[in-house]
This record gives sequence, structure tokens and C-alpha cells, in this order.
Amino acid sequence: MKLKGFSLQLGTNIFKAFSDEARIRILFQIYKNSKMCISDLEQIFDFTQSKTSRHLSYIKNSGIITFKKHDQWVYYYIKEEYSGIVTQIFSFLEKDPMLLKDYETYKNLYANNELAIRKLHNQQRKYKLPEL
Repeated sequence: MKLKGFSLQLGTNIFKAFSDEARIRILFQIYKNSKMCISDLEQIFDFTQSKTSRHLSYIKNSGIITFKKHDQWVYYYIKEEYSGIVTQIFSFLEKDPMLLKDYETYKNLYANNELAIRKLHNQQRKYKLPEL
């Protein structure tokens, strides 16, 4: 599904969500990895739980992301109707050194089985569960 109409209010919400470095970094990880939970984001960025939650709430209130609960984790993902505009924005930022460093941190933590998302992927493979 794509956005049916683009209004000033919608644009304002999107730009506000992208107006903070921490929110951009969070959104980039969600964008690159399809979904992320708070605990994984905290590890990747070395943010406190309250800082991560505050920024996720702000992004969620903008309408760009939503969530699904799986066991004790809540996974945030970009709403399908916003994927086009988010992709466009990140096409301009994809070579940013900070975002690339964050993604490398993610890959290292994932490879070392330190992220909840890795546990989810392992469960899905083991029990042939559908993706969230």
C-alpha cells in the first residue's frame, strides 16, 4: 500500500521524525533490518532504555512505524505505506559514516548472537515459523 495523499501535516510529521540524529539512526536500523526491538537498539547505539523509548515513541507518533509483539519483545517496523519515502530519504544518507558504523555494530552483535532479533530468526528457522 502506498500513501494515498501527501499533505502538509503528513510532511511535517515525517520531517520531524527525521529531524534528530538519534531518530535517524534508529530509523536507519529499522529500515536496513526490517524490524528492530528496543533492547537491540540500545545495544547498537549504547543508548539508555529511556532515550531509546522516547525516540521510538516520537517516531511512532509520527505514523512512520508500528510494532508487533513476539514473546517478551516488541519489534518495530516501518509501515508499508511509508516505505517509499523512507527509502528515498535513506538513498541520500546511505553512505553516511555514522550510519555505516551503526550497521557494522549491528552485524557484529548479530554474528555473536547478542541480539534478540537473532534469537527470533533462529526460532523461525528451527520451527519454520512465518516472519513477523
